[in-house]
Amino acid sequence: MNVIFVTFSFYPKGPKPTKLFSFIFGNMCKIVFESIIFLFVIHPFDVGDRCEIDGVQMVVEEMNILTTVFLRFDNQKVVYPNSLLWTKSIGNYYRSPDMGDGIEFSIHITTPAEKIMLIKQRITSYIEGKKDHWYPAPMIVFKDMESLNSVRIAVWPTHRMNHQDMGEKWARRSQLVEEIAKICRELDIEYRLYPLDINVRTLPTPTGLPVSDRLPPHWAAPGSSSK
Repeated sequence: MNVIFVTFSFYPKGPKPTKLFSFIFGNMCKIVFESIIFLFVIHPFDVGDRCEIDGVQMVVEEMNILTTVFLRFDNQKVVYPNSLLWTKSIGNYYRSPDMGDGIEFSIHITTPAEKIMLIKQRITSYIEGKKDHWYPAPMIVFKDMESLNSVRIAVWPTHRMNHQDMGEKWARRSQLVEEIAKICRELDIEYRLYPLDINVRTLPTPTGLPVSDRLPPHWAAPGSSSK
């Protein structure tokens, strides 16, 4: 990071500076002062840190006095004025402790309690078997019930790392999701919807085809009226 200090010296030999010049110079000094305080006092990140600003994850690529250059997930460079970053909430993944994760899936509401206990035991056993990836004793809870026909289960494990290396985080999570899907298949856990009750009151009259005049007893023939 290159730091450049600029010193201005004024020697009044003529008329006083105009109000416009005073405003521009004063505003510039304010921006430079805020940027220096932001970089050297607040110092929310370093080059290479993965940060989250306005819900977007970016990696710090370059830090200057007035601006900071970030690299987005698609390798697009984004330049932020430090005076603007001063006013924003900045999340820093690199400086965070080991972080948690969450996986949710639904099962049918009639799934036997014994199978649900087996699901929890096997998920916990898998996570505790990956000691290099996860902390033991993940939290597994019934999170919600949906439409009276399914139950949503949430698994909240904790990584043995923060999310600075996002690729590794997603790789570990993907392996856990695959294991949960495998457990559900082996235990014959399924998600199905209730059958829909469809009532047909009128049908279009087909053209060019023979038409049957047989109707259910409680249906009225087209064009007929009750007396």
